[in-house]
Amino acid sequence: MLSNIGIPGLIIILVITLIIFGPKKLPEIGSAFGKTLSEFKRSTNELLEDDDQEAPEPKK
Repeated sequence: MLSNIGIPGLIIILVITLIIFGPKKLPEIGSAFGKTLSEFKRSTNELLEDDDQEAPEPKK
């Protein structure tokens, strides 16, 4: 879904966000979004590692 946005779409989203929240809140929003993305990625990796550890090895 996000791969279809492209550069013009990202610019429009950024401008709309800037208009709604103002220039003082924009860095806070970006920081919160980055932390959320980082936490999501870390959690996903932990879940994948847990699945790998629990999966039984196939018999040869």
